[in-house]
Amino acid sequence: MSTLEIRDLHVAVEAKEILRGVNLTVAAGQTHAIMGPNGSGKSTLAYAIAGHPKYTITSGQVLLDGVDLLELSVDERARAGLFLAMQYPVEVPGVSVSNFLRSAVTAVRGEAPKLREFAKDLKNGMDALSIDPAFAQRNLNEGFSGGEKKRHEILQMELLKPKIAVLDETDSGLDVDALRVVSEGINRFRADGETGVLLITHYTRILRYVKPDFVHVFAGGRIVEEGGPELAEKLEAEGYEQYTKASA
Repeated sequence: MSTLEIRDLHVAVEAKEILRGVNLTVAAGQTHAIMGPNGSGKSTLAYAIAGHPKYTITSGQVLLDGVDLLELSVDERARAGLFLAMQYPVEVPGVSVSNFLRSAVTAVRGEAPKLREFAKDLKNGMDALSIDPAFAQRNLNEGFSGGEKKRHEILQMELLKPKIAVLDETDSGLDVDALRVVSEGINRFRADGETGVLLITHYTRILRYVKPDFVHVFAGGRIVEEGGPELAEKLEAEGYEQYTKASA
């Protein structure tokens, strides 16, 4: 059973400290929701874990099954079992969705999947996410709606089968129907209990579909309160003001 351990993580952007000592453990079979206001450091945590060069780790550790991810390159982190669904996926003209996904699966597994097997998995994944078959031949994220980009991120996650998935505001920009479809994809991914999910969000609406085991409140670059699903309901009713004032 895999475990992601974040130990006293400090992260800076252009010499400004953003994360100020984050401690968090996500085990397989668990879903953790990180909630907080804009500018609290939630996305910084996601991108720092994934290895974005803009974010400088000044101290701390991020361990996946005992291996320090901070010592690995971005692609090595993916092969180790980490996945990041980005809030703003980038467009890649000239690369089809199908070719990108097969290349990604090949890179993570270390060998190319059999074409017939991959085509079947891709079709099943697209069907489950209500994605038009023509989507596979479109250029990656080029001209995609917000909903299409987020469905593609979930499709990618389901095909790669990571140990730990970090989902950065996957619910942003989704209408009610797309939110339901994307949430169903997340629930399929976590159903076997062999993977862990770290779900970053502003709002509780996705948590009505994807039930978290733990909720963590982010403010001022650190976790300031932790609890169960009931904490999300408290945030829905009371907002973040008490936490932003305390961390100022």
